[in-house]
Amino acid sequence: MITRPDTRATLYVVGNINVDLIMSTLHAWPEKGTEAMLESSSLRPGGSAGNCALALSALNVPHRLVANQGNDQFTGWLASLFPESAPHWPTCDCETSLTFGVTHPDHERTFFSNQGHIVRLSMQDVLAQLPENAQPGDWVLLCGTWLCTALYAGYPLLLATLKQRGYQVAVDSGWPPEDWSDALREQASKWLPYCDALLLNEVETLGLADAQSLDAAAQKLLAQMAGNAFCVAKCGPDGARLWSADQALHQHAEPVEVVDTIGAGDSFNAGFLSALIYGLPPATALQWGVRVAGCAISSSPRRYPDWQSLFGLVEKL
Repeated sequence: MITRPDTRATLYVVGNINVDLIMSTLHAWPEKGTEAMLESSSLRPGGSAGNCALALSALNVPHRLVANQGNDQFTGWLASLFPESAPHWPTCDCETSLTFGVTHPDHERTFFSNQGHIVRLSMQDVLAQLPENAQPGDWVLLCGTWLCTALYAGYPLLLATLKQRGYQVAVDSGWPPEDWSDALREQASKWLPYCDALLLNEVETLGLADAQSLDAAAQKLLAQMAGNAFCVAKCGPDGARLWSADQALHQHAEPVEVVDTIGAGDSFNAGFLSALIYGLPPATALQWGVRVAGCAISSSPRRYPDWQSLFGLVEKL
């Protein structure tokens, strides 16, 4: 029997939570003014922060989802799914952020999103939901960087404040809707010095660094980040890679039958940072991230590994 160790640390997940309406399968774009019947639909919580928090709940890892909420028919439903976090969320007098997605025959998806409440989440909203002083081992994960526009306006000050409070800070920025630019990279250079971990996918890593290879991109980003920082690239079927000042790691992924890829990277974040919350090394964190993501994308309804199987990986190491 594997005994899970205790931890006083908490993972605070900050950013975008919204409603996802996913429908399948769209074989061809319909003509204007017509109606297309699809085989299935799924209404569920989404957004990078929401997906990560759902995985953390399933893993039973100490965490809190730090967010805000709109004021419409979806407000109570979203709040009911995060009962320990939602009482702390400020309410904005606006519609809930909503994403509508359609799945194509090749399993790729097209998404349509409104702005809603997530563009109104502010630095004051976030700091008011976090303890003034971090406990040893506490992490803050910032998600949906480019989508939470009001929050992003104060990113350098926000990250600096989090570091002053004693938190370790991870960022999963996602892909910017306006695409990468020198101006966007210049903005990122102002908050990267306060970042302890970047958790991006391959193309995001290359885009933020403006580099041609992952190794070159990682070294370029690490040079701008906090001391002892990690740069992690989520590589889909090829697993994940991690770079720090003194090591480079690659964790392969076991082949799985892909059912639903939405939130794969967010599930990885949950697994990766959960290992760090328990004081485990980066190699184990990569293993946990890849394992949690693999379980998530190969199941419907979505499932996650139990903690005994995760800690079993520690014993194997």
